[in-house]
Amino acid sequence: MSTRDIALQLEELYGTQISPAIISEVTDTVSEDVKAWQRCPLDELYPILLRRRCANVYLDALYVNIKVAGRVSKRAVYVVLGLNREGNKDLLGLWIGEAEAEGAKFWLKVLTDLKNRGLKDMLIACCDGLKGFPQAIEAVYPHTQVQLCIVHLMRNSLRYVPWKDSKAVAADLKPIYRAATLEEAETALEEFAAKWDEHYPAVSQIWLRHWENIILIFDYPMEIRRVIYTTNAIESVNRSLRKVVKTKAVFPMKTPFLS
Repeated sequence: MSTRDIALQLEELYGTQISPAIISEVTDTVSEDVKAWQRCPLDELYPILLRRRCANVYLDALYVNIKVAGRVSKRAVYVVLGLNREGNKDLLGLWIGEAEAEGAKFWLKVLTDLKNRGLKDMLIACCDGLKGFPQAIEAVYPHTQVQLCIVHLMRNSLRYVPWKDSKAVAADLKPIYRAATLEEAETALEEFAAKWDEHYPAVSQIWLRHWENIILIFDYPMEIRRVIYTTNAIESVNRSLRKVVKTKAVFPMKTPFLS
């Protein structure tokens, strides 16, 4: 909220007027708490299954209107979520990007910040299909397995398919990621390509191009694959954030969350 928003709300609720200078002093105090949270140390790992040494970190971005240097623009807010040893979600940070579009270069800064704050390893990182994203993760965490979110992959695939065929294409893609084994998945992809490449060749090419970051799920039992191959956990956090920010047209920004 801006100092004006706070002043108007205080006047409406309590019938009192407080100067913007006093409000600014109070919010500056709160800002120090925010900065402390941004710099707080992290756990070395965020495991979802300790016995299998399987750790999961989810990475995604949402967009908000932010006023920077007198100009309003949509900025990507980078969100990282971990699952701690108690099985609870742990929001590791929020970072306001330098550009309007989400980019792998800024993700590299985010990942470096996580490393500096104590996150030693991400055994499995679940992310969308942003170009250069897996390489950015591997640059900071070279031993991390990068799993592409199947939900994002499906959305990207269906962009090349008209509405009349979208349900049929989606149904024929399911046997690929729901296969019991990697061999069955490869067969299902071949069958999909044989059926649909004549009409929508771009779809199978997307899956082939990202295949290395899709097949990680077949190393794990069926009952936990959905936890690994979707960013549903972080999407629910993003929905909660959007509920809070949707009534705010523009956010002022004094300093970025990550310099």
